[in-house]
Amino acid sequence: QVQPVESGGGLVQAGGSLTLSCAVSGRTYSRYVMAWFRQPPEKEREFVAAVSRSGSITNYADSVKGRFTVSRGNAKNRVYLQMNSLNPEDTAVYHCAARFGNDSGQTSWESYDYWGQGTQVTVSS
Repeated sequence: QVQPVESGGGLVQAGGSLTLSCAVSGRTYSRYVMAWFRQPPEKEREFVAAVSRSGSITNYADSVKGRFTVSRGNAKNRVYLQMNSLNPEDTAVYHCAARFGNDSGQTSWESYDYWGQGTQVTVSS
């Protein structure tokens, strides 16, 4: 069992950058694929990015490909989401999630086992 806790959200202007961090408690952290999801206002939760247990394989939603980078530090039990060239459509609550196993291709939120409470990212135009 693991527990993700997100941090790093805030208000940023369009074109700016922000890095989110997810601290994951639990001794079995290295057995989990880690992912980021987001929920824009009045919309469904959507997949953003995922990273394999080793950190060598990543998967991105088309909407963020080339702008966002997901990574993990297995020695520190942390997952990061570097977000560049932000635009107002990126405004959402961003959640960190954990999925037992090594399938970083899963993009459905129902496939993930543990969730953080989220951090708000607001991009102004």
